[in-house]
Amino acid sequence: MSHAAQFYIGGRWVEPASAVWFDVVDPATETPFEKLAMGNAEDVDRAVVAARRAFAAWSATSVAERVALLKRIVMIYERRYDEFAELMRREMGAPITFARNGQAARGPAHLNALIEVLERFEFEEQRGSTRVVLEPIGVCGLITPWNWPVNQIVVKIAPALAAGCTMVLKPSEYSPLSALLFAEVLDEAGVPAGVFNLVNGDGPGVGSAIASHPDIDMVSFTGSTRAGVLVAQSAAETVKRVAQELGGKSANILLDDVDLDQAVTRGVAGCFTNSGQSCSIPTRMLVRVI
Repeated sequence: MSHAAQFYIGGRWVEPASAVWFDVVDPATETPFEKLAMGNAEDVDRAVVAARRAFAAWSATSVAERVALLKRIVMIYERRYDEFAELMRREMGAPITFARNGQAARGPAHLNALIEVLERFEFEEQRGSTRVVLEPIGVCGLITPWNWPVNQIVVKIAPALAAGCTMVLKPSEYSPLSALLFAEVLDEAGVPAGVFNLVNGDGPGVGSAIASHPDIDMVSFTGSTRAGVLVAQSAAETVKRVAQELGGKSANILLDDVDLDQAVTRGVAGCFTNSGQSCSIPTRMLVRVI
């Protein structure tokens, strides 16, 4: 069952505050195949209230409890692995092989790596006569891009869970369906109500409301420099923490001592991984010829 017409708030699938819709388009065919509900500041406020309510209990859980939850998430994700690949094939327009081996594979890879870190992470440390305790920051607003949907969602949600934070996620409206499926995974894994919340929408309608909300303690944003500036400006008034990964591609520079045939061949092939839509893919090639 598709939850594209709903948001996940307070452990339940709920109706949006207003009926505003967005066509999710398959880039491979340029055909709309799903209607997505678009949220607003009212929806964000409901999600933040749920996250704030859940914070006290979740932040007090033990490392063992968080590890057990993350392991359940991995198990359920792997059971639904092919569904993730198929949804990203449609919302990304990616070939199914890349959707399966590239996009979908990032979910369990990041989760398993985080579990390994969490199992040996020290939240308390004695430094001379000073006891240093690392505590969860509170409610986190997570804003993710469209080009690596599950990858970007997991690298924000999983550390937040591991740290004892609660959260509100806004995935990209262009690739939201894998995020909704991940919400189903979290729900089945038993994430307590309010710890994870999802509100779909665009930057002006939902992203801005998250960045400026007085009860959100930190914003993690991945996207363009232009949008990052707006997020930082909106967050500044409430002096919340802001972590940003902003888009941009460096050039592939070939110097005069390179094997030109090999470097050009590899460079051109690399440009088209993920249809060229990755910040680590240098789609400009500058060749120094003497």
